[in-house]
Amino acid sequence: MAQQFQLPILSDLPDSGEYLLADAEGVSLCRAGEKGRVRVDFGGGAAQYRRTKGGGELIAKAVNHTTKPTVWDGTGGLGRDSFVLASLGLNVHTFEQHPAVACLLADGLERALQEPEIQDIARRMTFHYGNAVELMRELAAQSRPDIVYLDPMYPERQKSAAVKKEMAYFHSVVGAAQEEAELLAAARAVAKKRVVVKRPRLGEFLNGEKPAYQYTGKSTRFDVYLPDYPVKDGE
Repeated sequence: MAQQFQLPILSDLPDSGEYLLADAEGVSLCRAGEKGRVRVDFGGGAAQYRRTKGGGELIAKAVNHTTKPTVWDGTGGLGRDSFVLASLGLNVHTFEQHPAVACLLADGLERALQEPEIQDIARRMTFHYGNAVELMRELAAQSRPDIVYLDPMYPERQKSAAVKKEMAYFHSVVGAAQEEAELLAAARAVAKKRVVVKRPRLGEFLNGEKPAYQYTGKSTRFDVYLPDYPVKDGE
């Protein structure tokens, strides 16, 4: 996996900074001198809660899941929203370009495929490693998705200590967020039905562009943008 994502292999743990650790439990993101770690676990924790307790209700409405759309998640990250969408019975293509994050996600998916309770969900997720803008344009030449889903990195506020630590690791590794204008433009160019953007409830619009409409929850909202080249049902 290190070779797949062109990650260097260390003989000893580093004295500072973040690193990936591979052990019997999978691949984890760690920080030197700290006990916490970030690992993709679709079978437990928050992923299990969202799958079994209906935590994806608002996102389900935002993508109009009852029509069984195909979804491209242009900002895969740790794959949590992709997994929720797949648990709704949708086929999801998940894109991630950062090698360390992609490694975490690929490892989590690999383990999920071995768990009988969630392997059918994991099979509905197709992972793509690379620049989402470039890959979406290439794949759209063959087949366009109904929905493009985006969750660009945004400063986290009022979160638990555990979530703050996890996001601190994540932000430190990933660094600058994706180019918002290019990402939104590419999404609107390939989507057939809509582009759904996840934002904090009081957060700014992506790239300052006002959406066509919104789905708003207690802490999160989903902004919906219309595609540049819409396709009606049956076309």
